[in-house]
Amino acid sequence: MATLNQTTAVGRVQASSSYRMDWFRHNLGRWVSMTFLVVMAILTLMPFIWVVSTSLRTPAQSFTLPPKWIPTDMDFSNYSQVFERIPFWNQIANSFIVTLSVVAGQLITASLAGYAFARLRFRGRNVLFWIVLATMMIPGQATIIPLFIMVSRFFQINDTLYALIVPSLATAFGTFLLRQYFMSIPDDFEEAALVEGANQWQIFRQIYLPLASPGLAILAVLTFNAKWNDYFTPLIFMNTKERFPITLGIVDLQGYMATGSISVVLAGIVLSTLPVIVIYIFGQRYLVEGLMMGGVKG
Repeated sequence: MATLNQTTAVGRVQASSSYRMDWFRHNLGRWVSMTFLVVMAILTLMPFIWVVSTSLRTPAQSFTLPPKWIPTDMDFSNYSQVFERIPFWNQIANSFIVTLSVVAGQLITASLAGYAFARLRFRGRNVLFWIVLATMMIPGQATIIPLFIMVSRFFQINDTLYALIVPSLATAFGTFLLRQYFMSIPDDFEEAALVEGANQWQIFRQIYLPLASPGLAILAVLTFNAKWNDYFTPLIFMNTKERFPITLGIVDLQGYMATGSISVVLAGIVLSTLPVIVIYIFGQRYLVEGLMMGGVKG
């Protein structure tokens, strides 16, 4: 009897020890993952926090050594100087007009082209698609001169917002992205719609386009971010300050030969970043869902 009790006690101790080891391993992995994510989040946010902190300092405090994360005397006048030195509201409106127009245009052209490459059968489809993909390998700096000649001489829309909108309406990346989404949708939907007498336009608009909404959301967010932060193209095409997007306006805050206040420049950066942050806050769920859905289907 005593031997049986001792065996039972040893078994309980071993089970308890095994349970504690499993709990420790499980929680250790979770805590290591959380620590890693927190560290990476801090490293990611540090530049933006530094920008916000410096935008609230006087120019003399911007380069103090050792650097201070929290300003001693907050100077909110830097933000008011942004509105005094540049036509901020006009430039923000220009950025919104250009960005939203390009987003809408790319969603339309990429969805139509992606559906055609994914679902329609025509001669030379694969060759044409590979040519479209090949354009992604050409840097924008290599095509900016012929593009400038076309915009300024043929279309004569230089120094207008159309010069920033029209050349960006077509997108090879968006076409590739939505083609992959359309190809991942089963053929049964199209066959059932054809049996019911639907044409290709009805199939595209009523069936495939709603099912590809995650891909559309990804394209919209990425296009908004890229076009909102575009500096190179407006620098080539725009001359009038009132027609500048906000990216050129921020550079204009630097003054002649970059002799302006760095605090005012960073205040302009903070103000211009707010719309992008808002877009990501509202579009984060759709972006994650689209990426997850694309990963599962692929």
